[in-house]
Amino acid sequence: MFKGGFDIVHRGAIEIMQPHEQWDSSYASLGFPGGGSNSIPCTKPIIDNRGINHLERNHRDFPQWVQQVTEQLVENQPETGLSESLQTSENNIVPALLGELRPAKSARRNPTESAGQQHQWFAELGDQITNFSNDAKGGSTAKGSDDQSLNLMTLLLECAVAISVDNIAEAHRMLLELTQMATPYGPSCAERVVAYFAKAMASRVVNSWLGMCSPLINYKSIHGSFQVFNNIAPFVKFAHFTSNQSILEAFHRRDGVHIIDLDIMQGLQWPALFHILATRMEGPPHVRMTGMGTSMELLIETGKQLSNFAKRLGMSFEFHPIARKFGDVDASMFQIRRGEAVAVHWLQHSLYDATGPDWKTMRLLQQLSPRVITLVEQEIAHAGSFLDRFVGSLHYYSTIFDSLGAYLQSDDSSRHRIEHGLLYREINNILAIGGPARSGEDKFRHWRSELLKNGFMQMPMSTNSMAQAQLILNMFPPSHGYSLAQGDGTLRIGWKDTSLYSVSAWTSPASR
Repeated sequence: MFKGGFDIVHRGAIEIMQPHEQWDSSYASLGFPGGGSNSIPCTKPIIDNRGINHLERNHRDFPQWVQQVTEQLVENQPETGLSESLQTSENNIVPALLGELRPAKSARRNPTESAGQQHQWFAELGDQITNFSNDAKGGSTAKGSDDQSLNLMTLLLECAVAISVDNIAEAHRMLLELTQMATPYGPSCAERVVAYFAKAMASRVVNSWLGMCSPLINYKSIHGSFQVFNNIAPFVKFAHFTSNQSILEAFHRRDGVHIIDLDIMQGLQWPALFHILATRMEGPPHVRMTGMGTSMELLIETGKQLSNFAKRLGMSFEFHPIARKFGDVDASMFQIRRGEAVAVHWLQHSLYDATGPDWKTMRLLQQLSPRVITLVEQEIAHAGSFLDRFVGSLHYYSTIFDSLGAYLQSDDSSRHRIEHGLLYREINNILAIGGPARSGEDKFRHWRSELLKNGFMQMPMSTNSMAQAQLILNMFPPSHGYSLAQGDGTLRIGWKDTSLYSVSAWTSPASR
C-alpha cells in the first residue's frame, strides 16, 4: 500500500486540478512549479442559479421522470407483436428497463396485421404515458413546456417501438414530426434529449436503407469537446484522479514503470501522475508510456507535450505511439521489459470503437499480465437489442443532460459543445452504429464480470481514492446533485440517484 497517500492525494487533487487542463508552452494552466499560479482555481463549474432553466424548476427529477415513463413502455407493451419476454439483469443501472426486449418473429409475418397492431399499441402507449404523468402530478394536466415535453417523449418512445419491429415507414413519419417539434437549442432538457435521440434514430433508419454506415470522425473536434466536458463536470476528473491513485499505489517502490493508455486522446490525465511520481521520496521511476489511438499525427503531438512536461520535471520518460486499436495488435508491439511494472488504463466511452472486438481485447490483457488495470466504465449497457440500448441510453443521457442543464443556461456555448460534440456522438454510436446486430461483434455487457471470469483479481479502492473523489466533487458546487458511492471494491459517481461512471482496479495473478 502506498505510504503517505493522503498528503499526495491532497496535493494532486488541489494543486494539479486546474480548470483548463490543456497543453501550452508555458503550462501555466496546469499550475505546476514554474508554470504559473499554484492557487486553488475559481473554476467555470461554479455557476449560480441564474442558469437553471424553467423546465428544471418544475421538473427537478427529470431523469427519474424519464425512467418511470419508459417503465410504462416496458410494463404495458402487448404480450405479442413486440417482445417475447422481459428478463432483468441484476447489474443494470435501470433494472426494470434493461431487459431482453426482443421483437417477436411473428410481428413481421403479416404486414397489414402488424401495422394495425402497432397503431393500436401507439395509441394505447400515448394514453398510458399521459395518464401516468397526470397521476404523478396529482391528477392535473400538464401545461406549457411540461405538456410539450410529454408529447415529445411519447412520440419518441412510439418511434423506438416502430424501429424495433422494423416498421421503417411508420418510424420515418414520426421522425419527420419529431425533427419539426424538437431542437437541440431548446430551453428544456427533454426537448434537447429528444432532438438528439431523434437525429440518431433517423441515422439508423437511413442506414437500414443504405446499409451499414461508418461516419468520418473528427478526432480533434472530439478531443476539444472532451476537454470542455472535463472543465464543466466532475465526471472526467473523477475518472482520471481515481485511476491515477490506483496506478500510483501499484507503482510503489518500482524503478521502471510502463503505462499503456488504450485511448490516450490529449493525455490530460497524465501530468498529475507525473508530478507525483517525480516527487516520490525514493525518487522518480523511469516511465515508459504507450499511447494508443487512431490518428498518428495526434498521438505524436500528445507524446511531444508529455515528453516536454516530463523533462521539465526532471523525469526519465519514453513515449511510444501506436495508431491502432488495442484488440488488433500483438503483445510483442508493447516491448514489455523484464522487471517493469505494467499499468493498463482504459477509460471507456461510446464515442467510437477504441479497442476492437472485446474478446481480442481480453486475450491481449491476459498476455500482458499487467500489475494493474484501471477500468473506467459508463454505467450503461452497449449490448442487446435496439430497444435494450434505446431504453438504457435514454435514461442515462437524460441524467447527464439534466446535470448540465441544472447549472448552465440553454444558450451556453460550452453546454452546446458538450451535448453536440460528445453526447450526441455517443447516442448516435449506440443507436445507429454500434451494437452486435450492426457490428457483427459480441460486446460484453459488463467488463468487471468478464475480468473476474477470466482470472483477474479486483483490487479494493483505498480510502485515499474516496477522499480524493470527494475533494473533486467539492470543486463543483453545489455538490448536492452529484453523488459518490462505494461498493464491491468499485467507486461510482452519478447525478442524483443514477450512477453514471464507475472506476475499478484489477490485477493479473501472473503480473510482473
